[in-house]
Amino acid sequence: MVVDAQGRERMSRRQTGFLIGFLIAVLGWAAGLWVTLGAILAGLIGYLVVRVLDGDVDLSELADRVSGSER
Repeated sequence: MVVDAQGRERMSRRQTGFLIGFLIAVLGWAAGLWVTLGAILAGLIGYLVVRVLDGDVDLSELADRVSGSER
């Protein structure tokens, strides 16, 4: 565990990564491959939406990267 500035214990990045990987494996076993891939895709889309809403990602810059055009 990692202790933050307020003295609270938080999970390290390794622990978080292990937990996410474990949950994906359990989902894959319980629900099947396509459901698991759909859940991962939905999570990535949700993550991108939150990054855009927080202002961390500029959509015009992202569109330029995808289209390959440069200004």
